[in-house]
Amino acid sequence: MSTRTKISALTLALLATVSLAACSATPAGNAQTPDAAAATGFAKDANTLVFGVVPDSVDTETNYQPLMDYLAKATGKTVEYHESTDYAALIEASIAGKIDVASFSGFTYVTAAKNGAKITPVSSIVTSEGQEPGYFSQAIVPADSDIKTIADMKGKKVCFVDPSSTSGYLFPSYNLGKAGINVDTDIEKVFAGKHDVSVAKVGEGKECEAGFAEDSEVAKSDKVKVIDQTMVPGAPIVVSDNLPEELRTEVAGLMKELTIDEIAAAGIKGADSEGFKAVFFETKPVDDAYYNTIRDICKSTNASQCQ
Repeated sequence: MSTRTKISALTLALLATVSLAACSATPAGNAQTPDAAAATGFAKDANTLVFGVVPDSVDTETNYQPLMDYLAKATGKTVEYHESTDYAALIEASIAGKIDVASFSGFTYVTAAKNGAKITPVSSIVTSEGQEPGYFSQAIVPADSDIKTIADMKGKKVCFVDPSSTSGYLFPSYNLGKAGINVDTDIEKVFAGKHDVSVAKVGEGKECEAGFAEDSEVAKSDKVKVIDQTMVPGAPIVVSDNLPEELRTEVAGLMKELTIDEIAAAGIKGADSEGFKAVFFETKPVDDAYYNTIRDICKSTNASQCQ
């Protein structure tokens, strides 16, 4: 059997929508067929770097703008923001060679690479000085809830982020399993789509009585409390192996050990904003082996999303 998973009709439809949107946004006279773009080694054309992201929150584009502007200034390329409709669509876009640089979740990267995406992880963003790559998947409940442990979630309506989210589904599923809870039969699953939405739904306590999200979004709410947490591997910035070798090396070098001071010194607008400082301090190098923890959890849980 091929190593590439069978692509659902829904995912194909989402990918087709993304591809059509990208084509429609190409200026007249500069249109390039997918085959022509692939022949150049670029997702779109030789003047453009397509920067893909997982749709983590409503602020995703704002959070990444200074980083994209820095990449544009350093390479002389136009950097085009590409936010997929969901995690699966970003995986499909990477497999199809539709992105040049991207910020993935760890689980999304592992799944994409396993299914044929030609991408290499080069670094992970950290948000404060002295921090190592990684962040927390947090189990949350409404602030006034009497749920005290993950085991208490049995029989409850539980919010997750997305089936391909590292901190919003894979690690929570693993931890629920260790607590004796079958995620398919012992709880009512709700997929919120984004980390901030998962936090909001849990805080309201109606659609979800408990849930999971990454720590940066949980910290923004006073309507939830944390009852457990697990450190997960830092989300990688990846570079497409399809790019011309010289450019690929340049982009990887720029993204591997980059500091907020370097971005600010380059005169990038927004680099000194409180919003950007909250999500970016520097990048630190990571490699493929760094994500073996995720592969081990996939093996132990046999999660369908890992296949």
